[in-house]
Amino acid sequence: MPNKKKKKYNARFPPARIKKIMQKDEEVGKVAAAVPVIISRALELFVESFIRKASEITQARNAKTLTTSHLKQCILTENQFDFLKDLVATVPEIGRASCRERV
Repeated sequence: MPNKKKKKYNARFPPARIKKIMQKDEEVGKVAAAVPVIISRALELFVESFIRKASEITQARNAKTLTTSHLKQCILTENQFDFLKDLVATVPEIGRASCRERV
């Protein structure tokens, strides 16, 4: 009988931590081993997409540093990030942030 090793997944977000977060919800029962790994990959793709679009905004403004104002602009312009609008409500706009920095 051949020696079968479990396949080790290359996850950047720790599946054990994801599983722990999921199980904090009382409605979540047992979680299959593949679920946290899949969520980890989905989270990685989400962050990659978010940062790529925020980076485009930063480059379009000829800035070298990605700031919270750039993230806010990304969230406000991209429909897929609408669920994050409440998080950036207090972040200054790009134009206003640069005016405050100069004073």
